[in-house]
Amino acid sequence: MSNFQAAVMAGALRFAFGLPGPVRRLIAGAPIRLDGQDLHPEAQLLLRLQQLTGTEWRTRTASESRLDLELSSKLVSGPKITGVGSRDLTIGEFAGRIYTPRLLAPGSPLLIFYHGGGWVTGSLESHDNLCRFLAREAGIRVLAADYRLAPEAPFPAAADDAAEVLRYAVAKADDLGIDPRRIALGGDSAGGNLAAVTAHGAEIDLSFLLLFYPGVDASVRRRSREIFGNGFFLTDEKMDWFLDQYTPGGKDRHDPRLSIMLAEDLSNLPPTYIATAGYDPLRDEGEAFAERLAADGVPVVLRRHEGLFHGFANVLGVGGIFREAVSEAVGALRTGFALANSAQEVEETA
Repeated sequence: MSNFQAAVMAGALRFAFGLPGPVRRLIAGAPIRLDGQDLHPEAQLLLRLQQLTGTEWRTRTASESRLDLELSSKLVSGPKITGVGSRDLTIGEFAGRIYTPRLLAPGSPLLIFYHGGGWVTGSLESHDNLCRFLAREAGIRVLAADYRLAPEAPFPAAADDAAEVLRYAVAKADDLGIDPRRIALGGDSAGGNLAAVTAHGAEIDLSFLLLFYPGVDASVRRRSREIFGNGFFLTDEKMDWFLDQYTPGGKDRHDPRLSIMLAEDLSNLPPTYIATAGYDPLRDEGEAFAERLAADGVPVVLRRHEGLFHGFANVLGVGGIFREAVSEAVGALRTGFALANSAQEVEETA
């Protein structure tokens, strides 16, 4: 698919979402209800349109899967969000990108955001608009990193690179225009995994942890994976395939640098916001992680978006429910930084 074709299909998606409600429902099909919750009509329409146009994210080779995700992201992420500048960086052996809202003064907070994609797919481009949205709406700088991907670079390469990004941000704070005492980590799916793993091993105090439907425990299969393992974007087959690429032969799946849920002590993690999707195979995993953090004394807020599916954070260009869910997370991030600032001021005046 060319960029022109992708643009045409993106326009068609936006047109479909602008149709009258009864017409959208006719296209989407009969309402779906599973596990005591309704699939949101906008989520159901998007899934149906992806099926009709053949743009579902398929599991094939690594290169083909990467292309599938890039094209899928172009279709749903929407026009480039304005009001945010960006600058490409080199971080070790991989690329990075810093996003800065207009009129933002030096010394601002920083969110380091790790993109999802099963440690195999995803890139700076696939999550570009999400990072722009987070930067603009939260009024902060966002640093994204294009860490090494499996199977070319299997576990723990991505975890090592994620930690390197944090060290880079602290070392280059002046160049990046950020306050190294006010850094949050975030990510979606596999990126949420990397954010949590990096926070656990961090040598500095972090302000906040922002996790969208994170993968945190590769050692067990939970109930939501059985219920929502087919037909809702992320499938059971894809999850197995991603893990096989990142940890060939099943080795290392109990290592806390992959299954952070299995770490002996998580009490060093900063205040955390976890957003899960009701129709996500990873739902129960993320929610169990929230319970574990609370048990270890970490301030945590869990928000389940019942009618949505895995990957909703990237769907900023169609429908309203997806953007609303990300906006809610932005509010939590802003609150997290505000509380961290207050605690820092108290400490400085003590």
